[in-house]
Formats: sequence, structure tokens, C-alpha cells
Amino acid sequence: MVLRNNPSAPPLLDVEGIDFLSVLDRLDDGVMITDRRGTIHFYNRAQAKIDGIPAEEAMGMKVTQIYELNRRTSLVMQSIIHNASIKNKTFFYRTAAGKVVNSITSAYPLYTKTGKVNGAICFVKDYERLRRSTPMPPREPFHTDLGNGTRFRFSDIIGSSHWLKKVIGIAKKAADSASPIMIQGETGTGKELVAQAIHNHSPRRDQKFVAVNCAAIPHDLLEGMLFGTSRGAFTGALDKPGLFEMAHGSTIFLDELLAMPVDLQAKLLRALQDKRVRRLGSLKETRVDVKIISSVNQDPRTAIREEKLRTDLYYRLGVVMVKLPPLRQRLDTMEELAGHFIKKYNTRLGTNVKSISREVMELFMAYRWPGNIRELEHLIEGAMNMAGQDEAMGIQHFGPGLDCLEHMDTECMDPAITMITQPPQLPVHEAAEPPENFTRTQKQREETAVKAAMTKAAGNVTRAAEILGISRQLLHYKLKKLGLRRVDFMR
Repeated sequence: MVLRNNPSAPPLLDVEGIDFLSVLDRLDDGVMITDRRGTIHFYNRAQAKIDGIPAEEAMGMKVTQIYELNRRTSLVMQSIIHNASIKNKTFFYRTAAGKVVNSITSAYPLYTKTGKVNGAICFVKDYERLRRSTPMPPREPFHTDLGNGTRFRFSDIIGSSHWLKKVIGIAKKAADSASPIMIQGETGTGKELVAQAIHNHSPRRDQKFVAVNCAAIPHDLLEGMLFGTSRGAFTGALDKPGLFEMAHGSTIFLDELLAMPVDLQAKLLRALQDKRVRRLGSLKETRVDVKIISSVNQDPRTAIREEKLRTDLYYRLGVVMVKLPPLRQRLDTMEELAGHFIKKYNTRLGTNVKSISREVMELFMAYRWPGNIRELEHLIEGAMNMAGQDEAMGIQHFGPGLDCLEHMDTECMDPAITMITQPPQLPVHEAAEPPENFTRTQKQREETAVKAAMTKAAGNVTRAAEILGISRQLLHYKLKKLGLRRVDFMR
């Protein structure tokens, strides 16, 4: 058999009289054969199914065109370039159509009769299909259910900075009393995590933690869910206890309190004052003993002015305020958080990431994080799907989830950050002089190097980044940080 892309191309396989292609096409594993440039000459039905790409579309294209890979990250190209066999490598990749594949891939170089590398053959096993078909012991979840409706304690909160210890200290003291607690924080700052930790630190820890997201339930159903219903209250209504009755002797968490209608807030206020609830359609009141934790995603006083929150309800629920700062104000915990999520998703995805490149960390430190810790977690999870078994997570593993990694727009940048590698300012005394001089020298050298590269590249950012050995995105950030304009270097 002679396999050629065109009559003038050299053969990739030359085994006369044996029809290997029909055998390869019937395999359950994906098979792909390319020439030394990475152009696909054979692409079997299993590979087409794994990738979600018709074989006729893949034939004749390069592997770097149909996959979001380059010569350095493509196993096929690495096998050809280094004349090496790559065996059973756990490999995550994304197709040009956006499908993410978790695979076990092997790639072997192919040779001409003279021993010259002339292409590669690649075998791909769909890892998810293997996992589903192979009985496996259940993997221990990263955070186990504590048996009371929660998964988190204070020990699960990541960060060792002074302010975080202060916030945790306030929350721990408030957990010991029956007084209501209001947690204030932007979306993604971990309000429910803190609420669960408070419950697990309180005398009510052995009781079921009851949580309700006020924004996720239609307004006309929220009242019945909170206070319960009685038979005949409305069509189809049954005698059913509400969440307050279910939380008797325990804790109820009212998440996204500002989504609760103002008229329902008045009924909630009365229940808090009387410590009694009345089911819809009933005249009977039931006494309840609950500790209430609520959360808001903006300053309560602002919410009051915008008529999202009743003043009297704020005074009742905001007895103790726990304020969670956004991620952009807790950058000192960035490395701890990133390391935590890497460990979490190594366990969940079976990856082997051990570190994040300095380049990525610099971009992390410059980004404003509108989605806070939740956004950071999702970004790292996506990158680890791309990293596979790579030990270092670099900027090439991040997709378009974080726009600033692609464009470094000023809207995404934190204006408060001027020197992301600069250590905290030391008190002014003689011992502080050497660190200040070091920082100043470091900044001057960085500015000199950037100017020289931009001058040599005549203002071409891509070329200048290559000269400096950094990414284009990071160079854009450094230009903004140093107050330099590309046009000033154009000839």
C-alpha cells in the first residue's frame, strides 16, 4: 500500500499488497496519519466521531488548523520534530469547532526507506468513553458533605492575610450568638462558603443548614417556600412546612436578599420580630427558633436608597456585618487561591499541573476580576483542561474566557496597581534603603529593555515581544504601566 496526498508526494506508508487503511478505519480508537508538515492524509471514522469533524473536511488540512494547537503543543508535530515516540499521554485539546476532548494519545514518527522522518501516525483514545465503560472506585470529592447540608468550615477559607483573619475572627464571634448576620460582598466572593462556615462553628452545627437563593425562586412562590402552605390556600395547595419551620433550632441562609420583593420583606420582618411564622392560608402561628444569615451583593445603605431593601429589615438582619472584599483588593492571597484551585482540579481532572508561570501571575495581578474568586476558579479549571499533563500552566493554556489575557483593555486593568512586582512599602528608616534601591533599579532596567525592544521593532508590539521573550499581551500591559506609547517608536 502506498499512501500519498498527491501523486508527486513521497509515500508515508509503503507496504505493498496489504490493505492497512481499511483495518485502521474500523478501529474503535481514533487514527490520524500526517506528512512531515502536519498535513492530514488519513483520518478514520473513530477520530471523526471523537473530534466531531467529518473526515472529508479534515483530510488535506494541517493539525494546527483543525485543533487549537501549535507546533510546540501538538503531539503529532512534536513526534515529527524530535523524531520521538510519544506513548499513552493524557492529553486535553480543543478543536477549531470548540469541542474539548480529554484523550489518551500516542504518536509515532513514520520513515522513508532511507530512514528520514516523513510524517507521523497518531492513535487517540477517548478518555471519557474509557472512564464510562470501565468500573472505577468513586473519587473522593475535594470537599465532602459534612452531613448537615454543608461542605465548608472556616479552615476551608483560603488566605493568611491580616484582614482576612480579622473578617474570620468577626464571623467566628458572631457564630456563637443567636444574633442575625449579614454578609456583604460582590458576586463570586464566597458569601455562601462563609455562611456555611459560620453554621459549622455555631452551637447549631449538628442541625440541618437550610439555604434559599431568593433570586432563583419566582416571587409568587417564594412566600410559600419560606413560610409554608396550608391545604386550600390556593389550587393544589397542601399542608407543607416552609423553610423557617424546617430550620427550627438551626440556621437559615437567605442568599441574594435584595432579590426579595419589598412587600415580602415586610412579612419577613414581622416573622423575625414575633419569632413566629404563619403558613399561607392558615390562621395558626408556629413558633420558630432560627439563626438568620443573609447576604447582599452591594452596600445595604445604597440598596435602601434604591428601594431594594427596607430600612427596618436592614436594622433587624444587619446586627453583625461581615464584609468580604473583592478579589482585586485581596491580591495578596492570589497565589494561595491559585494553588488551591490547581490542587482541586488536579484531583478532579486527573491532571498534573504544579505551577503557574510568572507571566500568567503578573496578568492575574493586573486584572480587575469582575467575577472575583468564582471567575478565577472557572478560568483555572478551563486552563487545566488545556494543560493536560503539562506541569506548568502558561498563557497558551488560557482561552478567551479572560478577555484581558487577549487584549489587556484598560477597563480590565486595576488602576490602583502600578508596579505589580513591587513589594509592600517599608517604613522609612535606614534598613529600608536597600529594598527601595533594588525596586527602583529593577523598574529602570525593565523600562530600558522595553524601550530598546520597541525601538528595534519600530513600534511593532509583536516583534518587540519576541525580542523580549514575553507575550504580546504582557508587553501591552508593561507599556501601559510604564506610560509608553507605541506610536512614539514608529519610524
